Amino acid sequence: MELIIFILIGVLAGFAAGLFGVGGGLIIVPLLYGVFTQMAYDPEIVMHLALGTSLATIIVTSISSLLAHHSNEAVLWPVFKKLAPGLAVGSFLGAGIAGLLSSAKLQLIIGSFAIWVAYKMFVGAKKAVDQGKVLPSTTKQICAGAGIGVASAVFGIGGGSLTVPYLNYYGVVMQKAVGTSAACGLPIAVAGAIGFVFFGVNDRALVANSLGYVHVYAFIGISSMSFFTAKLGAKVAHSLSPQMLKKCFACLLSTVGCYFIFEGL
Repeated sequence: MELIIFILIGVLAGFAAGLFGVGGGLIIVPLLYGVFTQMAYDPEIVMHLALGTSLATIIVTSISSLLAHHSNEAVLWPVFKKLAPGLAVGSFLGAGIAGLLSSAKLQLIIGSFAIWVAYKMFVGAKKAVDQGKVLPSTTKQICAGAGIGVASAVFGIGGGSLTVPYLNYYGVVMQKAVGTSAACGLPIAVAGAIGFVFFGVNDRALVANSLGYVHVYAFIGISSMSFFTAKLGAKVAHSLSPQMLKKCFACLLSTVGCYFIFEGL
């Protein structure tokens, strides 16, 4: 029964990954939090386990999503190469930071962050992309990548909720921002998952069928389905208008944000 639940989560997460370029973490984390809570795991590590497992599954969904977006010529690889080093280092460090925070604090931080980004994206949906803006210098992009990486590991996401608005702000159209964000999710997920395994083992997190803060069965169940549904989500993304995509993205973030704030209080 547990494996079936993890597979269903994978279906939803994969579709979201392809549609929004978010790696699926915004769906995986709250659902895993609920499932792990029902499985009576230690409340103090339930959130950390959800975050670590989410990042591990995003390794698979980001590969599927980026391949689909690449086939549509929507990945800006020169931009990815500048952001990737900072994303990887920041994500590993972010896993360590998350390990220092309590489950309740993580929920409040993630919830508040999601609602803030939702507001910014919904307001942005009413505005045309400023084609006059250009991306900053390589150094600034590396620093931005590090910041996005840290936050992504703390939030258990592929970074789309930060990478997409960041690229969009600098004049990158929504579809290419989503596609590039999908590619950026790979270094974030790999480094973050390694970090949660490493820090989880150091913290002696003893949970059945897990490696550090990564639940092995959940990883297998979710990633086995998300790889395929991510391609479907990417296909749908290219059939929607940028404004509609932004509004859908904002609605998803608002729902997740309210959920976590309620749980964290």
